[in-house]
Amino acid sequence: MTFCLGMKCAEGLLALADTRITSGTETSVAKKISVHQYPSHSMFILTSGLRSARDKAITYFDARLAEDETNIDRMYKAANLLAQEIRRARDEDQEWLRAGGLFWDLHLIFGGQLENDTEHHLYLIYPEGNWIEVGEGTPYVIIGESRYGKPLLDRVWRYERSLADALRDGLLSFDATRTSASDVDYPIDVVLYRRDSYEMVEQRFSEADLAPVAEFWMGAIRESVRGASEVVAPLFARLERAESQPPPDTRSARRVAP
Repeated sequence: MTFCLGMKCAEGLLALADTRITSGTETSVAKKISVHQYPSHSMFILTSGLRSARDKAITYFDARLAEDETNIDRMYKAANLLAQEIRRARDEDQEWLRAGGLFWDLHLIFGGQLENDTEHHLYLIYPEGNWIEVGEGTPYVIIGESRYGKPLLDRVWRYERSLADALRDGLLSFDATRTSASDVDYPIDVVLYRRDSYEMVEQRFSEADLAPVAEFWMGAIRESVRGASEVVAPLFARLERAESQPPPDTRSARRVAP
């Protein structure tokens, strides 16, 4: 499993991915974010699924970008091009994967801004190559393990927030996932894109870098749980009163036919 998160706000985009690779009982560290930077062309790709599928599709995409760069001036065109290369790699490999007891599995988060885009864009691309755009209503998307980090983002993340807020909320979402999922772990890679800058900034954070975040969040959760006692107390008192009363007689009176 993996944890890859793409977030969109008015200021720009933030992408975050763990680096844990699990194969059977073995684990290793590998990047799940690739940055594709050209003059007036700034894109990132996050991937979840088969590593071999990811490597082939992105290699093909890079080659096509080098050939067609002047024609790819909008993000939707780049998304279509990436989808074509996903399908190409799938057509080449899925029969052999099936023979080996595997299946084609590749989900992608694709974000950036190209020279003729009026704003930055974020897409979720499915294994079949079809895609949806991530908009202001739900301005984030997770691929991989989403059960633990999604509830936090649903409550706090909004399009109107800042990129600094995005990093904060993204790191807390990652920590919630890492705590509960054994196959998601440090270090994590983060990519930041500011609208109209055409420049991706990338940074890797280690467990030591993020230890203060994890410690703060654990303390804040414990304090919040203790603080909830005051509002739960009346409910518990009501439960105790119900416990001391005899249960109601739920037997229905037998109706006698006239």
